[in-house]
Amino acid sequence: MISKRFFSGFCFKNESELFSEYLIQNDFTVSGFSYGAIKAFEEVLNSKQRVDKLQLFSPAFFQTQDKKYKRMQLMFFKKDSDSYCKNFLKNVVNPTNTNIDKYFSMGTYEELEELLNYEWSEEKLQELVNRGTKIEVYLGSEDKIIDPLKAKEFFLNYSTTYYIKKKGHIL
Repeated sequence: MISKRFFSGFCFKNESELFSEYLIQNDFTVSGFSYGAIKAFEEVLNSKQRVDKLQLFSPAFFQTQDKKYKRMQLMFFKKDSDSYCKNFLKNVVNPTNTNIDKYFSMGTYEELEELLNYEWSEEKLQELVNRGTKIEVYLGSEDKIIDPLKAKEFFLNYSTTYYIKKKGHIL
């Protein structure tokens, strides 16, 4: 049995209410935000349980970034994780001023490394589609964390993809 129905993003906890406008909560839907989208995807992929819908909110999509970009992110986090997270969270809420302090939970170097180096697989996405799982991807056009156009292009063939104008990473 899939123990969790919502998987949190990097540096987040209990933030599902931020997505209440889109979130489907039932026994057959699994969702995740950003880093949590990776975790939700892997959980569904490796489970034999029935999942009708997988919702990916601003999935962490960095496979189009070069190694230098990823190394720099990790280096800045290692050097000063507090400043890194403060800047990260500022970019997460862009273009709004939404206060997300109550959802903050310090992420780890290992989590950041995993999300930066995760490779979304077209074959694995197709496998879920073939099992009958409907995939929904939600992307904000003003996202400062990921490249929403490249993510849209990648996920479009395997999901219903919502590209939401004037919204950022937390939609």
